[in-house]
Amino acid sequence: MGYVDGYVLAVPTKNKQAYMELAQLSARVFKDYGALQVVESWGDDVPEGQLTSFPMAVQCQQDETVVFSWVTWPSKAVRDSGMKKAMEDPRMNDWDPQAMPFDGKRMIFGGFTMIVED
Repeated sequence: MGYVDGYVLAVPTKNKQAYMELAQLSARVFKDYGALQVVESWGDDVPEGQLTSFPMAVQCQQDETVVFSWVTWPSKAVRDSGMKKAMEDPRMNDWDPQAMPFDGKRMIFGGFTMIVED
């Protein structure tokens, strides 16, 4: 089975185009280093919860949209190697951290071993 990196974040709605540009660049880099698929999803029907929810988890503000995304890899070993290479790739360093189109401190992310793939 493969491996998945998943993440959820809040992006100021006005920054959608800038986020899409960053996402497309990141997808190319990840795929260059072994990722099988990169999916970026712009929130459309993301309800507020009473106890937990995507918006609550990322402290989504009124003028922001929740983004739900994942990267699939053939294995954790390929992911570990590919992610290291991607983070060292000069294309990923072209972005000024101060100019990022979202607040990375509110990003939720993690790596997951696939247990069902159908």
